Amino acid sequence: MSLFRKTTAPMPAPAGTGPALSLDKIPAGLVNLTKAAAVSLEKSGLTGQRAAVYLVLDHSGSMTRYYQNGSVQRLAEQALGLSANLDDDGVVPVGYFASWAEAMLDVRLDNYQGVIDRTHSDVPWGSTDYVAAMRNVIDEHELSGATSPAFVIFQTDGAPNDRRATEKLLQEASGLPIFWAFVGFGGRVEFLEKLDVLRGRKVDNASFFHAADPHSVTDAQLYDGLTHEYAGWLAAATAAGIVR
Repeated sequence: MSLFRKTTAPMPAPAGTGPALSLDKIPAGLVNLTKAAAVSLEKSGLTGQRAAVYLVLDHSGSMTRYYQNGSVQRLAEQALGLSANLDDDGVVPVGYFASWAEAMLDVRLDNYQGVIDRTHSDVPWGSTDYVAAMRNVIDEHELSGATSPAFVIFQTDGAPNDRRATEKLLQEASGLPIFWAFVGFGGRVEFLEKLDVLRGRKVDNASFFHAADPHSVTDAQLYDGLTHEYAGWLAAATAAGIVR
């Protein structure tokens, strides 16, 4: 898989005063998404907060229709809209996973159009290894040297290969400055509901939003679903010394 790398840095907004990127640096196709994300962040008292946004995408066989009908491409664009508010580099690292996790690629403001169709066809279909995908993000964030916490949009349409290993890793990861916003496509979401209330964690480091039919979910609904528990995690993680 080819890795897309940024060539120019967008103009950041003043730190802590609003969106991470100046709105006049956002491509026209992402302006409304950036504004919608800003509204959801404001509702939760998160305006001016900074985080590195990641997107994890299920590439199991049952996901085929969501790639074909544009749902996954739309989610990638929605992730960029959120990232423009939280992260000033204009980049969302995206990782496909199935029976294993692929190396992450950079989706940027200047290459986002059609990026899913251009890249996912190189990835084999497979099963659903959450653990490999989660470890991929953990390693990526640690190696990046980022000082901001990570906000991970983790999309899937089914339960993982190993439920117990997934629960254990989420418990272990609760001591890391990483928040997992699980997004469920389709109808099989019981395991994601369980992760949302999983016991044995240092802090509650996950949320869940059910986008049963992604095309019927508005941008505002998705952003509200992604961000509504993040403020609580941020406060708890800061108090516990996980976020500094």
